[in-house]
Amino acid sequence: MKLLHTADWHLGQSFHGQDRHVEHRAFLDWLLATLIERQPDALLIAGDIFDVVNPSLRAQELLYDFIVAAHAALPTLEIVMIAGNHDSGSRIELPAPLMKSLKTHALGRVHWLDDGRLDSDHLLVPLHDADGTLKAWCLALPFLRPAEVTGGDVDDYREGIARVHGELVEAAEARRGPGQALVAMSHAHLQGAAVSEASERPIVIGGEESVPATLFPASIAYVALGHLHRPQQVGEARIRYSGSPLPLDFSESHYPHQVLEFTLDGEALGEIETLPIPRHVALKRLGPGSVEEIEQALGELEPDAEFADVDADFPRDRWPWLEIRVDLDAPRPDLRARIEAAMAGKPLRLLRIHSRYPNASSLDDAGATVDLDSLTPQEIFSRTWQSRYGEAPPDEVMTDFASLLQQVQDSEVDA
Repeated sequence: MKLLHTADWHLGQSFHGQDRHVEHRAFLDWLLATLIERQPDALLIAGDIFDVVNPSLRAQELLYDFIVAAHAALPTLEIVMIAGNHDSGSRIELPAPLMKSLKTHALGRVHWLDDGRLDSDHLLVPLHDADGTLKAWCLALPFLRPAEVTGGDVDDYREGIARVHGELVEAAEARRGPGQALVAMSHAHLQGAAVSEASERPIVIGGEESVPATLFPASIAYVALGHLHRPQQVGEARIRYSGSPLPLDFSESHYPHQVLEFTLDGEALGEIETLPIPRHVALKRLGPGSVEEIEQALGELEPDAEFADVDADFPRDRWPWLEIRVDLDAPRPDLRARIEAAMAGKPLRLLRIHSRYPNASSLDDAGATVDLDSLTPQEIFSRTWQSRYGEAPPDEVMTDFASLLQQVQDSEVDA
């Protein structure tokens, strides 16, 4: 049995105020072509399908058009997708009854039975090969929000996460027949995994959300993870983050992006293959340097080998995004005009100018020059607290702030 693992599409992402619809469309077209070429039995999408809980109609059309096209091209393909921390679990599950006719399973939330036990049937998805033979079970674990896994006799978030995993694994092991594999899919931050520099929203705070790999026992042949954008394995080869299909920040532009193809041989994991995703729009960073150094670098900038055909006649929505990092001694009102003049005639889209003041000595001066787009809500709160009270906020205050932030993010879907 052959499966493809992908995650963190972030459809509808606003990239410093700019739309990335063309890039997402190009990725989904590539993914559809890859499915047709590779002929897998199942596609696993491990959360953060959308970038926000209230995605635009255009972003939703991307997803549903892809699902319809995939089913038309591969009628036996089974798709399993889960909600991530950027998604609304309720929104992901809303069209689930309709999508079942397209062999697509959409899991957004955990459900509990009247007796307090986990509704494991809701999260266990049978997977079949092209002949319709049941070959594996997918343990589909959407992002577990604190309010969904605590309460009653469980007050601790980590304890609640462990309980859900334990009950679901137990149910899966009891359900599967001889020769049937178990595949887990989860949107979570595993302990020991590498986090990207700037673009991943902390799930809760201070490591509260990170879970140990021991929650996935050896009986699970493969663990398909979402949330972290950098492709990586965590400890064992069977535990993998596929990573995001395109860089979601300039800090993610220096490593390749991929989907993973893996096979199951009975109950055991077979081969794992990396399928590189073409980058349809380049991300370029210049600097840090002085204004004069940036102007010189722009004048000497040539298309790289990957985008050698990018010129002024190339479609503008495929021109590379550009971030400039410039060091200043004092504010320069003409900064943008000078950079745009140096870019004249070059097929580049200036996305962001990040000004730094290396000679600023005081906390207030340094803080005043920071671009808010480069800070997370936690960092803004922490800086404000530090400025007002002269010390870093206590851990319990940051935990309370993170809890309130999560409530605001979750409530956006009802706005």
